[in-house]
This record gives sequence, structure tokens and C-alpha cells, in this order.
Amino acid sequence: MPYEIRITRQAKKDIDLLPPKLKVKLRDILAHGLSQNPYSGKKLFGDLVGSYSFRLTYKDRIIYSIDAANKIVYIERARTHYGD
Repeated sequence: MPYEIRITRQAKKDIDLLPPKLKVKLRDILAHGLSQNPYSGKKLFGDLVGSYSFRLTYKDRIIYSIDAANKIVYIERARTHYGD
């Protein structure tokens, strides 16, 4: 059974700033990637310990956390981490 995807307010703001092609790519990653296997991303550490990262583009990442008990993936960010 696939995981439910929930998008935070901050991630929604990030997604609104993405160009249309990246929105389509993001939708595909969420539907066919992270909802099926959320542990496929890279585990983060430091301030983001407990979260995962999945590459959207060379500089943009999807940052998310997993609620395994309820089978929910929370999308926290969907934008660059390089300060642009």
C-alpha cells in the first residue's frame, strides 16, 4: 500500500515558485517514487536529522520526513539548498 503524501505550507510555497516542467517532475517523483518507497532518499543529519532528501534537479532537493506508523510522507521543502 503506498504512502500518503502531505505537503507543508512551506513546501507549497516552494512548489508555487517552480517552473511548470519541474512541477510535473515533482508530481511524478511523489506519485511513483516517494509514495512507493520513501526510504529511497538520502538520510540527513545535523539540523535536519530525521528527514530525508531526494534530488529534484542539480541544485533543488525535496526534503521530507516519514511517519511509518501512519504511512504518511510529509514534504517539508521543494527548493534549492544553495541559497539562490
